[in-house]
Amino acid sequence: MGGDDTPTTPAHGDATTISAVHPDILQTHIRTRLDGSTLASAACASSQLHALSTQETLWQQICHRTWPSTADPRVHRLISSFPSGHRSFYSDSFQYLDGHRRSRPSRRPPPAYIISAVDIRYQNQLLTSTFQGPKEAAPMPVNLNIREDKCLSNLEENLTLSWILIDPTRTRAADVSSQRPILVRRNWLSNDVELCYATVLSGGELVQCLVAVTCGGGGTGLAVGEVRLNVEDMERKKLG
Repeated sequence: MGGDDTPTTPAHGDATTISAVHPDILQTHIRTRLDGSTLASAACASSQLHALSTQETLWQQICHRTWPSTADPRVHRLISSFPSGHRSFYSDSFQYLDGHRRSRPSRRPPPAYIISAVDIRYQNQLLTSTFQGPKEAAPMPVNLNIREDKCLSNLEENLTLSWILIDPTRTRAADVSSQRPILVRRNWLSNDVELCYATVLSGGELVQCLVAVTCGGGGTGLAVGEVRLNVEDMERKKLG
């Protein structure tokens, strides 16, 4: 018989470490497959991974995948002015699991203007991605009958929304949407479906941001129509 072809296994303690992986493999085949939160965690593992995980072009690609509206040249220019560019923007805008976020209290006057970046998806398929808020109706990729009761649960489960407010003066951002609706109801007068997304911000006092989305039925099927944002204090007094 020939020689022994039994594969050898590394001895205990000889396992390959991340430092032994060629940097080209890390950059081309591993790093580009990670989402933002995973990449941020990997950056804390070693100095090598930290150096590979802070490049601006990488975070720019992650932001564009997560929020396609950030690819708008006007939004891109604003994000480029952030302290660490797109990495700072992602850190500000990443949605916490409990839907609540706290920011540092500020005594400075309110910003002169705020920029909005809005993305709406159905089953992770992008319906509309816009700078400063949706302007036109966005048709659904599936045929939903607005008169059926299951239409409400379908939208509640599958229609996700991100609304990021950007303060150009302070170079800060925050996603004020709960991603999934907290309330779905039918408007029996207009025969539309209304979805409400909400989150709570704290900058010295608590305020709630409410995003209302209206879906209506037409000759071509159900479509996302009006999308509006209201900011209220905890006594329901409108602030903007």
